[in-house]
Amino acid sequence: MRADTVGRAGSRPDGRATARTRPAPGRDRAPASLAPWITGVLALLCLVGLVMVGSASSVVSIEYYGSTWSIFIRECLWMVVGAIAFAAATRIPARTLQRFATLSAIATVILLLAVLVPGVGSSSGGASRWLGVGLLRIQPSELAKLAICLYVAHVIATRERRETEWGRVLFPIMVVAGALAGLVLLQPDMGTAVVVIVIAFFVLIAAGAPGRALGFGLVVLAGLAAVAAIALPYRRERLLSFINPQADPSGSGYQLIQSKIGLGAGHIFGLGLGNSREKWGLLPNPHTDFIFSIIGEELGLIGTLLVLGLLIALVMLGLMTAKRAPARFDQLLAVGISAWLATETIINVGAATGVLPVTGIPLPFISFGGTSLVIDMAAAGMLVGIARRAVPGRPSLRVVKVRGDAVSPRTSTQHPSAQHPSSQHAGGSEPRARRSDPRHPSTARHPSAPRRAPRRDLQTRRPPRRDDRHR
Repeated sequence: MRADTVGRAGSRPDGRATARTRPAPGRDRAPASLAPWITGVLALLCLVGLVMVGSASSVVSIEYYGSTWSIFIRECLWMVVGAIAFAAATRIPARTLQRFATLSAIATVILLLAVLVPGVGSSSGGASRWLGVGLLRIQPSELAKLAICLYVAHVIATRERRETEWGRVLFPIMVVAGALAGLVLLQPDMGTAVVVIVIAFFVLIAAGAPGRALGFGLVVLAGLAAVAAIALPYRRERLLSFINPQADPSGSGYQLIQSKIGLGAGHIFGLGLGNSREKWGLLPNPHTDFIFSIIGEELGLIGTLLVLGLLIALVMLGLMTAKRAPARFDQLLAVGISAWLATETIINVGAATGVLPVTGIPLPFISFGGTSLVIDMAAAGMLVGIARRAVPGRPSLRVVKVRGDAVSPRTSTQHPSAQHPSSQHAGGSEPRARRSDPRHPSTARHPSAPRRAPRRDLQTRRPPRRDDRHR
């Protein structure tokens, strides 16, 4: 290992030279924090989201609110709330998050039950998904994504150290994930239910759960998803329209056909910002579920690749943060948040391009949304907090010359004085050569033991003077 000497070389009573060194530039350096990178990518995504929501919602905003900027102003207000949630989440300690993980799951279940109570939950488009009135409405199904991330990470980090069987770890996770997904499915909101299950599944994979148990669970969940997909007529129509949208071009296949038309019209460079034709009443929900189609139409292939690149970069940074996480809970939480953002991106883009059925999942940080935007930014803030805690301290490298040019490296975080063997002369009747030899049994000492201060020879101590004692 190459090292550069810092300061002057010292000497010991046995004639052996010592030198304090530090690693050469570019060698053995601690990795830089990922927190600034996550924050920068998130800021770019939010900026693109604000611009595209303002462009895609202009016609819808005039139709419903009488002003071109009404939806854009609401998005800006939610963005401010999300920024506050992001800043607060970056400062929450991991111990606090772990302490409230179970409580957050219980509170989310209560809110999801309240949504289903007539007169309490707000309905729109045949679905009961909101609590509150007017602008002060929250969507508890969005809270379920964050709650399952916290709960699964907490249960695994707590129980895997004291349980001998994975079944006792998996059972509470399956119960809570099934309860959250089932209540979300009753709203009905199949897309969010799928996201909740996928988050739990990928966190279990990252934790090293047995493949047989995960395979069995995946088969069971696939069967339940198939039953849920064909149980209700509107879900069955969506599935059939996804397979062949031309079978009902003016009905269930209309959204997908218009979405593809918008993506194809943009070509490589797009029609220009604000020049979309699909937002003029042709494509439903242009600022929410199908905002990716508007991006492709106005900004072209270049714009869609830019947005996808930013989202992929954020997911990869989340996985890198999980790899560097200082604690098990932090590691699993980062994996859960990364899986959450990746799943939402895949489902939304897949629905806009006709690869997956339309489920109503928003594009993270891009689509218009109140609760979804705030919760997503809070989750990103937790990622930044984990990244800040994951920066390791730089080790102090010391090189000790034993004989001639032979060099023995040691890496330790202790004080330099704790690294030298005890070779100081301690006095006594034993010969000096034997007392200073580190191989001698009387001076053998563990390398991590602290060095004792040398005793002062009593025979050489100057006796106090008479005038000193009377001062």
